[in-house]
Amino acid sequence: MYGKDGVITMSKKQQKSKYTVDDIPVKSITNGMIVLDNNQKVTGVKILPRNIFISDYGTQSAIIDNLKNVYNQIDYEFWLVVADRPVDINVYQSELQLLYNNTNDPIRRKMIMEDINKSNMFVSNNVVDTEYFILFKEKDQELVGKRIRNLITSLANAGLNSHQVTNDDLRLILDNFLNAGQTTNFGTVIG
Repeated sequence: MYGKDGVITMSKKQQKSKYTVDDIPVKSITNGMIVLDNNQKVTGVKILPRNIFISDYGTQSAIIDNLKNVYNQIDYEFWLVVADRPVDINVYQSELQLLYNNTNDPIRRKMIMEDINKSNMFVSNNVVDTEYFILFKEKDQELVGKRIRNLITSLANAGLNSHQVTNDDLRLILDNFLNAGQTTNFGTVIG
């Protein structure tokens, strides 16, 4: 390799891998945690969405102020993550189709067909659910549990429901950041 100071040779260790996965320090995803190569764990909570804008102004203000307090009480590095999850309404569409096939009343059939058409519009427009997460990194398992309990309690006091992230949630987040939202399906390779 040529540099401004002349020729630089790179050892095998210094050479970049041609595989992106070699640059990602993920050892495993288990028990709602991403375990990194250095044994630190990335985990957190998923906040269930709530449309506060259908509430009165006082309730909106209270929830926003309480959420500010939740963020101000966190005394460690954390990440607010927003991820889109594709909506799967295939079961709903199948149920609508069965209902349509078993209904003879023309008015009901028309209403069901409108719902079928609306669901097809959702599918063709790639509708997604937006999900919200607070994630953090920690090595000590006991501290991980304490932080998760504190986050869930603090968010509940702010009027928001939450729970610890699942393995699927973490895979979704990684897919969103690493694969432009495309789901990866890794199979077993037998050598």
